[in-house]
Amino acid sequence: MYRFLLTPRWWGINVFVLLAIPFCVFMGTWQLGRFEDRVDSHRSAEDAPDPAKRAAAPLADLLPVDQKTSGRHATATGKYADQLVVPNRELDEKSGSYVLALLRTDGGKALPVVRGWLPAGKAVPPAPEGEVSVTGALQAPENSGTDGADSRGGLPAGQVGIISGASLVNIVPYAVYDAWVTVTEPEAGLTPVPARAPQGTGLDLKAFQNLGYTGEWFVFVAFVLFMWFRLFRRETEAVRDRALGLETAA
Repeated sequence: MYRFLLTPRWWGINVFVLLAIPFCVFMGTWQLGRFEDRVDSHRSAEDAPDPAKRAAAPLADLLPVDQKTSGRHATATGKYADQLVVPNRELDEKSGSYVLALLRTDGGKALPVVRGWLPAGKAVPPAPEGEVSVTGALQAPENSGTDGADSRGGLPAGQVGIISGASLVNIVPYAVYDAWVTVTEPEAGLTPVPARAPQGTGLDLKAFQNLGYTGEWFVFVAFVLFMWFRLFRRETEAVRDRALGLETAA
């Protein structure tokens, strides 16, 4: 009765099922592992000491920026060169801009320093002259997915949409660190910009996407088994009907 399972058609169906099920299980398990990794990172970040409360360290000792150094207070010495405005940045639900100054260090490389946030319509205060020492919370470079970042380009002169070395090297004629700091005690008229949590340490949308993909892969396993059983039952009924002479002519 089940000789139809040996036909080329059913060989193809069975091979597909035997390959699809372990593949879906593997992908579902992998996505679940990604979700668990994000949960573990979130827990580790919560249990770890507040990086802002640790002693400040020289900039060179904290680079490159990672989950451990993001938020640490970094110190750097140099002279301010170009100053730019990062528009359309909200703080406490108010519209304004970041005041971004490039600190030329002794090695010639510039560190982007967010001196603070300025409400819309206010005049941008000039950067201090001469050699200065800056202490601020170290931050990873922004990208197109950062809240408030503008990657469209075409901004007026003196403005930049994303705080990153890749975007700033197209504006200034010197090398720029692929990191930035936000000062905790800005000058009068400026509001401090809070440091962001390190990337990959929060239960963000991507974490729950991983969990959703896990469910989808395992649902697909159930769907494959259901379709195989449905085809098998229909074929079995057709064989039985033919044996009983009940099959109707097409």
